[in-house]
Amino acid sequence: MTDAARNPPTKPASGRPAVSSAVKETFEVVRTVGVGLLAALTLHTVLFQPFTIPSSSMEPGLVVGDYLVVSKPTYGWGLASLPVVSAVSRTRLFERQATRGDVVVFRLPRDPKQTWIKRIIGLPGDRVQVTAGQVFINGRGVPQAPLGLTRDHDAPERIVEQVRETLPSGRTYVTYDGSPGRPGDDTGVYVVPKGQYLVMGDNRDNSLDGRFPAELGVGLLPEGNLIGRAEWVLASWEPGASLLKPWTWFRVQPDRFFRQVR
Repeated sequence: MTDAARNPPTKPASGRPAVSSAVKETFEVVRTVGVGLLAALTLHTVLFQPFTIPSSSMEPGLVVGDYLVVSKPTYGWGLASLPVVSAVSRTRLFERQATRGDVVVFRLPRDPKQTWIKRIIGLPGDRVQVTAGQVFINGRGVPQAPLGLTRDHDAPERIVEQVRETLPSGRTYVTYDGSPGRPGDDTGVYVVPKGQYLVMGDNRDNSLDGRFPAELGVGLLPEGNLIGRAEWVLASWEPGASLLKPWTWFRVQPDRFFRQVR
């Protein structure tokens, strides 16, 4: 038998198998990326969503540049829970009432596209009033303990009084008080209806909240506008830092990393 018989010439390889393999690999990559994006979107919509703090209204607990995580299952799910919303609904799945003192992220009643963050002070059925800067809930004053003067974190030229408030449940947090006689220091009595809350910022003289009408501040907050409860500050950047400005990426506030929201 000749060498040619023992080793017959092979046929030129067809291009089809290579093309088929490339298509298969591309499909696998697309599928993997798609599954990853779907999983991220599910987590983003159902469980946790990141937010950044754009204003000083929740100082000193939260400051401009804080990057925090919000838990959505805490109060159940509604239209407000979706990442992009132009309207909200009263209906919520597995709805649970918020607790007094919770720091909540919500959709602004007059413009649901805006997300704000405040602390819940008044629950459904409560009568809330502010007199000389002290909060009264159902006729009883929330105890205040002055902690001394300090500089406003986001505006160091501003001197404020640190005041510790303690709610009837024992939950405690620190607020800022700029000076007496400011708008919102003396109010009428707010009767909180069923299905709504009254919220305030901890930086009392620098917060448009439930003490002000909805056209200016928040007004009374419908529970359907709740997105979730603020849980942790994961990281924090100095004011002015931006993803669009690479030279600011390392302007962090490391002392604020991994802080629990109280």
